[in-house]
Amino acid sequence: MLTEQRYEKILDLVNEKKSVTVKEMTELLESSESTIRRDLTVLHKKGRLVKVFGGAVAIDMEYRTKDEEVNRREDENKEAKEQIARFAASLIRADDFVFLDAGTTTAWIPDFLIEKSAVFVTNGIAHAKKLARLGVEVHLLGGEYKSSTEAIVGDEAVEQLRRYHFTKGFFGTNGIGKTAGYTTPDIREASLKRCAVQQSRETYILGDSKKFNRLSAVSFCDFYDATVITEEILPEFARCSNILKAE
Repeated sequence: MLTEQRYEKILDLVNEKKSVTVKEMTELLESSESTIRRDLTVLHKKGRLVKVFGGAVAIDMEYRTKDEEVNRREDENKEAKEQIARFAASLIRADDFVFLDAGTTTAWIPDFLIEKSAVFVTNGIAHAKKLARLGVEVHLLGGEYKSSTEAIVGDEAVEQLRRYHFTKGFFGTNGIGKTAGYTTPDIREASLKRCAVQQSRETYILGDSKKFNRLSAVSFCDFYDATVITEEILPEFARCSNILKAE
């Protein structure tokens, strides 16, 4: 196959599926990984697609590089967030040691918490306050305060996380995609989330349907390494075994 033909086929795949892995492209185009990676680099530089770790996404896929302020996001898709958080809270058991990530969806979990014997660690200021008011044992990570998301981030917080071994971790995300996985705009938050994911036996991503096919700057977890809890499963994700619909 000529190089230009291969470029066109790659672009057709990416634009049709929105996100494609290198492995998928090597199988469909019968080319080597090194060839596909070189092609993606060329097409990325030409502005025809966005090359990400492990594959590529369509250029028209919604891309975000900055976090919006918490007070702007709190009421966005509020009903969906409450539905997702209610379902997530029902998964928590008495003997669980839980990591609760900062975020406007995870912030609703304490409101629906039935099992108050579980122990929580969080980097969310508002989350810690809510849990404390419920009489739940909660530990707040120390480190740098990020005002836009009201989250604790930084090396100090990551170092603390390495000492913990969670039974369950509940995480917010800015974007969900099969190729890029779960993404966030901030490198500091991505580092903390990545560490907490690694320290969690079960990882749950709380993401309303508007987060799907949205891409942010930094990946913190591969798509199939976590279970997504969402209020609506989009057709292109319908066959994914790691997505739970909140009822």
